[in-house]
Formats: sequence, C-alpha cells, structure tokens
Amino acid sequence: MDNRNVFVAIALSMSVLLFWGAFFDAPKQQRNVVSQKQERNLNSSTNQITPDINQFKTETTLSRKDAITQNDRVIIKNDNVEGSISLKGAVIDDLSFIKYKKELKNEDKVVFLNPKEIADGYYVETGWSSIGNKVKVPNIETQWSVKGNKLLNQNNSVTLVWNNGEGIIFKKIVSLDDKFLFKIKQEVQNNTKEDLELYPYAQITRNKKPDDVQGFYILHEGFIGVFDGELKEDGYDDIKEKKISRNADNGWLGITDKYWMTAVVPPKDENFKSTFLFKDTFKANYIQNSPVSVKSSKGASNEIRVFAAAKEVDTVDGYAISEDIEKFDLVIDWGWFYFFTKPLFFVIDYLFNLSGNFGIAIVLITLAIRIVFFPLANYSFRSMAKMKALQPEMVRLKELHKEDKVKLQQEMMALYRKEKINPASGCLPILIQIPFFFAIYKMLFISLEMRHQPFFGWIQDLSSKDPTTIFNLFGLIPWDPPGFLIIGIWPILMGLTMYLQQKLNPAPADPIQAKIFAFFPLFLTIILAPFPSGLVVYWTVNNVLTIAQQWVIMRKTKIKTN
Repeated sequence: MDNRNVFVAIALSMSVLLFWGAFFDAPKQQRNVVSQKQERNLNSSTNQITPDINQFKTETTLSRKDAITQNDRVIIKNDNVEGSISLKGAVIDDLSFIKYKKELKNEDKVVFLNPKEIADGYYVETGWSSIGNKVKVPNIETQWSVKGNKLLNQNNSVTLVWNNGEGIIFKKIVSLDDKFLFKIKQEVQNNTKEDLELYPYAQITRNKKPDDVQGFYILHEGFIGVFDGELKEDGYDDIKEKKISRNADNGWLGITDKYWMTAVVPPKDENFKSTFLFKDTFKANYIQNSPVSVKSSKGASNEIRVFAAAKEVDTVDGYAISEDIEKFDLVIDWGWFYFFTKPLFFVIDYLFNLSGNFGIAIVLITLAIRIVFFPLANYSFRSMAKMKALQPEMVRLKELHKEDKVKLQQEMMALYRKEKINPASGCLPILIQIPFFFAIYKMLFISLEMRHQPFFGWIQDLSSKDPTTIFNLFGLIPWDPPGFLIIGIWPILMGLTMYLQQKLNPAPADPIQAKIFAFFPLFLTIILAPFPSGLVVYWTVNNVLTIAQQWVIMRKTKIKTN
C-alpha cells in the first residue's frame, strides 16, 4: 500500500473526529451520574424532606388570543420585549421580542412565551411549597391582585398580592431591566400564631417540543444548566425517557433554543434540587432544599432571577458578569472549540460593524484566516505539488512491482528519500487548521447576529438556505420544486470550487479511492444545499482562496494539473 495513502487516511480520520466534536454536539455526560460534590449534597439532604412542586394539567383548547384575554394581566414593555403577566397564577406567559421578526418577509414579531391553555404553551412560574401541603400556598390557579402600578418596565416594578384567608399574605415584587432580566422578590407575611417553613421554587414549563428543533446535532437545543460549575445538557427525548434530578449549591437552569432561551437562577450559595422532567409537559425546575423560616407575626423573602432572552452574545456575557452567574455564557452553544469559536465571533462582529454587511464580514474573516495560515498552507501545498510531480514514477513502480508489495514499499521509500519528501508533510498542516475551520463553521451556524442579515442579490437572509434552485433554472421556469430539490447557486458554486481544488491535488492511485473522491463534491453540494447560505458562502470563498494559493504554488513548481 502507498504510504501516502496511509497518511491521507490518517488525515481524513482525524478530520472526521474533529468534525464530530465541533460540528456535532460534544458527547453527552453519562445520565444519572452525579459529581462528587453533588453526591455529597444528595447524601447530606437524605435526612430532610424537600416537598414536590405541585403539578397541574391544563387542557390546551384555546387560541392564543382567547387565552390571553380570558385573564386579567399586567402589561410588560421595554425596548426589547413586550407582553404581559397573567394574574391567574402570576406567571410570565406572554412575551415577544420587539427587535426580531418571525420571518423576513413580514413584520410579525417573534412570539416566545405563550399561555398554558394553548398547544404551544411556554411559561415561567415562581412560588412556594410546603411539606405535606400543610400551608395553603399560591399555585398556578391562584388569582392574584395588583397593588398600585399595573405597568411593568425598566422604570417601574409591579407588586402582586394574595391572601390565603388563613392569616398568611404572599407578595411578588416583579421588576424588569432594559433587556431580558426579570427579578422576582417573593415575600411572605405570617400573621398566624405558628412558625412556618416554606420552600421557594421556580419552574419553566413547555407544553411540547418545538417544531423547529434541528434534526441534526450541530448545536444543543433543549434542557441546559450549570450545577456547581459543571455544564449539563439534556435533550427533549432524554427527558421523555427519564426524569433527571441534580443537587447543587450554585448554578442556573433552563431551556434553550437555537436563538432564544429561558433560564432561572436560584439565590447564590443556597443548596437546591433541580429537576428536568416530562409529565404531559416538559418542565425544568428547582426547589430550595433548606426551607425559609417565617416566624409568627414576622415576614421573610426570597429573590429569583428569570431570563426570557434572545441569545445576543454581548447581552448574555454582560449578564454573566453583572449578575455574577457562573458560566452563563455557555447558554450559547460554542461547542468543543470554545476558545476558538467565541473569539472568532468577536472578530466577525467587529468586521460586520466595520463593513455594514454580514456577508462581507464572512468574506473578510475567511481572508484573515487564510492569511494567518498562509505559511502552513504553503508548506502543505508545496508538499502536495512534489507528490503530484512523482505520480508518473509512482505509477511506473507499481506496475513494475505489482506482484511484490514489499519490494514496492522499499522502492517508494527510496524514492521519497531521494526526492526529500515526507509523505505526511502535506497532511499535518491541514490537521492543525481543522479546529479553526470547524470553529468558524460552528460560530456562523449558531450566531443570532447573522439571522435575517442580507448579502447581495438573491441572498436576503444569510441564516436561511439559498432560495434558488437549478431544478427550475434558478427561477426562469415558473415552478416551485419540493424542498429536497432546492439546490441553489451558492451550493453549486461551492461544489464546483471543491471539484477544482480536487483537481489540483495528487490523484489517489487506488481507482476506488479516486471514484469516491470524485463523487465527494457532488455529495457535499447536495448535503449542504439546505444549510444557512452564510455557511455556504464561507466554504465557497475559502475554497476559492485555497485554489488561488495552490495554483500559484503549482505554477512556481511547474506542475501540470489534471
């Protein structure tokens, strides 16, 4: 076997492994295994009983409009979100993002949170629980009243009040910052003659798995949390199979989509139990393991932070710092190559602000990466050029020694020594570049900042696939092909550049390998056609720059291309 093919195989194998790590999700942590600290927390709480959060089943029979209008509400409004809080249950169940449109072609805002009575119900509740339900506490069916102001924005807080009729008054003081953070201060006034012990909790409920969850694992969508510094990600299907509980002293938890997320943050340094479960609906909740003691004729309080947010990098990072939330930035799925992917985002964001066009920013960052790796690529291409020059001699040796594999290997190694060629020298520089290649690919895929950004011509949304297709001659024929036949101009350009790049490389001596390699550009063209056009633009530009660099080197070494 040709030693060059061995090294090519190694390079391809490493590429696949790195591709899987960056392009797909990192391997999930073993289920039902807790860290040593979490295990200590579980053991330390075995002598105490933490009450369950009362669950209620709701019929999802109403339209969104009817569900919202059937209950009295407090209006939510700032520069980034608008919606309302239902006074039935005091839940945040109506929220839209003002600056983001649902679709490029209409002005409808992204509707994020919905009342529990509709099929797409998605809401956040907070409250108290007691052991054995001995204390009559408010729940999701409780009717609250508003004290004073009825508008919630960054300048006003809202106070909700409920009297249980047994001498205990519950209050929620809800405030909202100028973006996506709600702070809910829960107060209890105990006017009875007995001391109370109550357990604060928060819960995110989603009636069903979203329809637009990605069918492949380029990024994580579903349940997420950081518990005592350890990131945990669980998919919707994982939670359907089995409830997952964890104990921690610090952290946060929530549900993440590609561009949006909900999260709740317990008070710092208070041991809590988090549970991800499915029981008619998906739920992510926590309950404090140690009770809040409310003495007779006294009061007590607890504060919970709630996020219903667009995953803007600067905003998320700002909250992680200003609110002192450990690893909160990981709600954005940067992948295994975090230390490459995130800095690349800041570079492209700077280039976007500089150029005013995200597509141009993609071209510029691709050019910048090619410049950084120019020496490595030159070294690799020179090696490939020398290997290509030896092709005729290698074919002659294979014909001469086709019955003696040992002799063939000896002659080929002698040829390499004579020409001072290391067969691996062309592969190793490529391997070094692979993490950066997939880091930028990952960064472009997850970036909310690329959503609905135009390029030029027919590309009006870089986060969507190229809308043209060869099967109606790019719009000349008045026919809308089915989705799987949408293979646009940019994917075709990408496939052609891959083919041209392939022709500049040494052809595999094995005919079967040659056929597989020849089919590869067509295969990737079909596979990547439905991907966001920004990714395809990046890959195409990268191919063009690679071809240009490789062609110049071929010219200098006077190697003829196939």
